[in-house]
Amino acid sequence: MHPGTAPYDQGLLDVGDGNRVHWEVSGNPEGKPALVVHGGPGSGSSPRSRRLFDPEAYRVVLFDQRGCGRSVPHASDPAADLSVNTTAHLVADMERLREHLGIDKWLLYGGSWGSTLILAYAQAHPERVTEIVIAAVTTTRRSETAWLYEGAGRFFPEAHERFRAGAGAGPEVGAEGLVRAYAALMNHPERAVREKAAADWCAWEDAVLSAEGMGTPYTDRVDDARLGFVRICSHYFAHGVWLEEGALIRDAHRLAGIPGVLVHGRLDMGGPLATAWELTRAWPDAELHVVERAGHLGGEETGRLVLSALDRFART
Repeated sequence: MHPGTAPYDQGLLDVGDGNRVHWEVSGNPEGKPALVVHGGPGSGSSPRSRRLFDPEAYRVVLFDQRGCGRSVPHASDPAADLSVNTTAHLVADMERLREHLGIDKWLLYGGSWGSTLILAYAQAHPERVTEIVIAAVTTTRRSETAWLYEGAGRFFPEAHERFRAGAGAGPEVGAEGLVRAYAALMNHPERAVREKAAADWCAWEDAVLSAEGMGTPYTDRVDDARLGFVRICSHYFAHGVWLEEGALIRDAHRLAGIPGVLVHGRLDMGGPLATAWELTRAWPDAELHVVERAGHLGGEETGRLVLSALDRFART
C-alpha cells in the first residue's frame, strides 16, 4: 500500500432532490484523476482506499453515494426519500461531481456493487473514462441477486433458515420475495423493527463470506451505518437496481478502447466468477486475473494485483 494522505479538499455537492453528496480529494492536485466507487450499495467510502494510489501520481476522488457515509440525508432516517435514490441518480451524481471538480476524464476503481455502478457510468459516458480497475466483479443482475439471497443457502442452510425467519417468509418464498420483505421491514416506523431486520440481513451476508476467514464485516457495522446500508441494499435489490437483466454485459461493447483490469477470487461465494468471465468475453479490452484462493473480500494477492494495475495506469 502507498502512504496514507489526508484530503486537501472536500465538500457536500448539491445533486438535487434534497440530496447532498459528500466528496473529498487527496494526492497530487495536478495528478491523474481517479474516482473510487464504493460498494454496498450503501457502504460509504473508506479512507483506506486512498492508499491504493500513488499520491504523487494520482488526484484521488472519494465520494459517498446518496444516503450513506457523510452524504445527507442519511438513509437510516426513514423519512429520507429513497424514490430518488436509484442507479440512474447515482450515475448522474458521478457526472455532476466530475463537472464540479473540473475533471475531463478519470480512471474508475471499485468492487462488488461499485463495479456495477462503474460499468453503468462508463457505458453511459465512455468518453469520460480513461481506465477501469475492478476487484470482485458484479453486474447485479437479478440472477446474481437470486444466487446471493437464495442459491447460496444450499451451502449455509442453517443461516439461510434464520434469514428467512427474519423476513417472516416460508420456504416457498424466493429471493425476490425475501429481499422485498426486508425492504418493507427497513421502512417500518419502529426503529427496533428496523434494527432487528438489519441485524438479520447482515448476519446472512457474513454467513455467505464466512469461509473466507475475514471476520464479520457486515455485522461489524453499527447503529445508523448498519440501518442505512441495509435499507439502501434492500431497496436497490428489490427493484433489480433499475437495470434491464443482463444489460451491462450486453452493452459492454460501449467500453471498447477503455483498458480494464478485473480481479476476482475463484472462491467468491457471494459473487461467483462466472460474471467476471462473461464480462471479459464481452469486453475485449479487459484482462481478467483469477485469484485461486481468494473470495469476495480479496486478500494479499488481490491487493497486489490491484496495486500493480493502478501503478501501471498511473504512467499512461
